[in-house]
Amino acid sequence: MTHGWSARDIPDLSGRTAVVTGANSGIGLITARELARCGARVLLACRDERRGEEAAARIRYAVRGADAEFAPLDLADLSSVRAFAKGLRADRLDLLVNNAGVMALPYGRTADGFETQFGVNHLGHFALTGLLLPKLAATGGARVVTVSSGMHALGNIDMGDLNSERNYRRWTAYARSKTANLLFVHELTRRLAAAGSGIVAAAAHPGLAATDLHTAGARLEQRRVAERVMNLANLFAQPASAGALPTLYAATAPGVRPDSFTGPRLGWRGAPGPSWRAGWTRDDVAGERLWVASEQLTGVTYPGL
Repeated sequence: MTHGWSARDIPDLSGRTAVVTGANSGIGLITARELARCGARVLLACRDERRGEEAAARIRYAVRGADAEFAPLDLADLSSVRAFAKGLRADRLDLLVNNAGVMALPYGRTADGFETQFGVNHLGHFALTGLLLPKLAATGGARVVTVSSGMHALGNIDMGDLNSERNYRRWTAYARSKTANLLFVHELTRRLAAAGSGIVAAAAHPGLAATDLHTAGARLEQRRVAERVMNLANLFAQPASAGALPTLYAATAPGVRPDSFTGPRLGWRGAPGPSWRAGWTRDDVAGERLWVASEQLTGVTYPGL
């Protein structure tokens, strides 16, 4: 039962290893901190070395005895994703939290030529999960938690234009990337079940949480009015500590169901609970088509799936 669930309900995680992407700030930082507080060894997988090292130091300062360290990972560059997976020094991997993301950016491309939001939010995490699958599979009770958004409802995936080359609209592209997250979890769940794997793949979303993610795109383009509007929205948002709870629940609570989607009970704020999701995010045909396309685009296949 999730009613009133909080970080105090996270079980003892001693001896477990977790990777959290985008853990240098916001929800990712809080997720990493709370996992470390409960005894997990946490790797903060971040693009910016300075911010990543500072975040790890903040966790070690806040949590006495915390085992938290920075590891370089740029989800906008598949060579960095491969290097991270190859260099991961861990005998086991109990938890992968696909948290990092970008929102409503001007049109751009990743190092590999993908539209930035689709490339970072979906393809980077697709590749990372596949490359880490052997470690996850070798660890009993492992989980993969992918952070999506309630805004996925604003855009179904367009298989004919995955890179938004025909008509780019920043919020539509963001919504489609979040739909891709949910389709990925759905298809991964189907494939894990068919393979008889015990890995649990689940999704979560933070609702409306006060983080820098909302303002990044407007700040990048120096759109001052849009930035002020986003800052105003943050005044009505729940704190990032509350926004991290659905992710932490999906990552640690007993009995989390495969392909579940956890979010704030009121949709935009509140204790974590089952969240509504658009029907197209559980479309078997779309999930398989996106999976095959993602394999082709990234060059990453999932062993045994």
